[in-house]
Amino acid sequence: MRNAVLAAGLSLAACFPVHAQVKPNATAADVGLYAGADRLQRLIEGAKKEGELSLYTSAQADDIGAVAAAYEKKYGIKVSMWRSSSEKVLQRAIAEARAGRRAMDVAETNGPEMESMHREKILQLVKSPYLADLIAPALLPHGEWVGTRLNVFVQAYNTKAVRKQDLPKTWEDLFDPKWKGKLGIEQEDADWLAGMLAELGEARGTKLFKDIVAKNGMSMRKGHTLLAQLVVSGEVPLALTVYNYKAEQLKRKGAPIDWFAIGTAIARPNGVGVARAAPHPHAAVLFYDFEISEEGQTILARRDFVPTSRKVDTPLNKLPLRFVDPRVTLDEYDKWVNLYQEIFGAGAR
Repeated sequence: MRNAVLAAGLSLAACFPVHAQVKPNATAADVGLYAGADRLQRLIEGAKKEGELSLYTSAQADDIGAVAAAYEKKYGIKVSMWRSSSEKVLQRAIAEARAGRRAMDVAETNGPEMESMHREKILQLVKSPYLADLIAPALLPHGEWVGTRLNVFVQAYNTKAVRKQDLPKTWEDLFDPKWKGKLGIEQEDADWLAGMLAELGEARGTKLFKDIVAKNGMSMRKGHTLLAQLVVSGEVPLALTVYNYKAEQLKRKGAPIDWFAIGTAIARPNGVGVARAAPHPHAAVLFYDFEISEEGQTILARRDFVPTSRKVDTPLNKLPLRFVDPRVTLDEYDKWVNLYQEIFGAGAR
């Protein structure tokens, strides 16, 4: 009889699994480092108790908003999003951390700024099962942030002002006088320059771009979205450093813009990280997992981004790329910023 009762109890337990034990007052370290079999269940239950998520991002509201909306719908967690430039996201994160203010759950911005947050000890190592699906350049040795998508620097042109057959095939083609007054570049793309000169050779590349500017000038504009819009308007017929996704988005909407790559394109990972002092750690780690999962990466791909998951294919995955290491960009910051201004600032209009 005792065995029969025990068997019945085990059978009943199988039908109604025990809830995961969510640790009261859990920290981001408690949650981010947990790797038990009930990890997902713990995340969901803890996140539902927390009820909200604070996201700091530099991504366009429509783009990261699509990821946030899907997360909200799937888990019922309200996402409060604060958006600004990558520099201001970093500044706010540092100021709040130094003041001991627990406000940010998740940072989602450019690689160099994410790496700076790591160095400021703002971010938490997360052991996510989805990390195994990502390409190598998305993974940092310290594991405190991870690349979610690639910003691929490409060249973009106004299809009404420039014929496809006239596009430059090499950088030297931009010496042609027909490009005088027609070239533009983003104001602060020193990381792109670092990647280009690694590809071309520093001495050769420096001389090449200085000669282009000297011969035909260069319009410097702050903001990649603005630069892409100026290509659409025709004010900048050919831009050297447009993010591929923005050009593709505008093209799909019928704007007179298309993009191409002269040789190897330069790519920089953008990423996501969980704050060590996250006020909602379960919701934060759950969002981190969601964005790098196949589901989250597919949403990014639909927005014309280049996702870092090998499970999601895009045409950009076949483009020859050279990756810029955000650690190198930071360590050699002054060198590349000064050289960028020396090359392109001299002929700026």
